[in-house]
Amino acid sequence: MTEERNPMRPGEVALAFDPAERAEAGITFIGRLRTPWKKGDCPRNLRKARERGGAFSVELDPAYRDGLTGLEPGQAIILLYWMNQARRDLIVQTPGHADGPRGTFALRSPVRPNPVSLATVRITALELEEGRISVDALDCFDGTPLVDIKPWRDTIDVPPTS
Repeated sequence: MTEERNPMRPGEVALAFDPAERAEAGITFIGRLRTPWKKGDCPRNLRKARERGGAFSVELDPAYRDGLTGLEPGQAIILLYWMNQARRDLIVQTPGHADGPRGTFALRSPVRPNPVSLATVRITALELEEGRISVDALDCFDGTPLVDIKPWRDTIDVPPTS
């Protein structure tokens, strides 16, 4: 596994297998995310990324650019991306911000069996012909693979209060 590169913290539990070796589906990356971040300086969430600022964009591969039709600056979108450098075998983690170990599915950590992350961001500029969407923030390394883009809808994406 990746224990040598990423030592476990007290209370953490690793799976007895690497989830990447049990792949049951195929994913096609449709582009890359562009950020100023690299290992060691990436903010842990979108709030912190917005506070730090920077230039953030989505670059779609040419085959998928027509899929941007209908999007507009100012609109909120959901980005799904693959945290390709994240560890995949921890099922219980001990985050620095918590009072003890927590199950992976109780955390927003990129460390998970399928390292899919999501960000709800606002489009700041849109260049359809270049396949580029500028957005207000991203919390991942430069070059992170993009899985999908979905429009955020307040009538659909806000859960009920009761």
